[in-house]
Amino acid sequence: MRKITEIIVHCSATPEGRPFTVSDIDQWHRSRGFAQIGYHYVVYFDGTIHQGRPVEIAGAHCKGHNANSIGVCYIGGCTADNKRPKDTRTPEQKLALLELLKHLKQQYPSAIIRGHRDYAPKACPSFDASKEYVDI
Repeated sequence: MRKITEIIVHCSATPEGRPFTVSDIDQWHRSRGFAQIGYHYVVYFDGTIHQGRPVEIAGAHCKGHNANSIGVCYIGGCTADNKRPKDTRTPEQKLALLELLKHLKQQYPSAIIRGHRDYAPKACPSFDASKEYVDI
């Protein structure tokens, strides 16, 4: 089993209110040369949590941090016109993300929770995940 030291939160960088699926993200990532979807979990608007890449396999979601991390992505993250970052999480997504991160921290208590933006010059996940989840 991989040693998990980080849980990294992402957004799909898609327009507010437009639903996308694990299958959509898988297609986007494969078109970029990935073997499969790069995230381990994806949270839909309704708060359902969907499996992406198996946790046993290193992700493809944060350059230089994939070997020892779990990638969690919520659908959304941009304004409806897709021109600017925006925290578009629905109340259901917020709750599901919180519960998923708590669950993952129970499994990997030494892992730190960060946002993709903590490692790359991006707005992703369109909110400060490190600050929001500091108490988990």
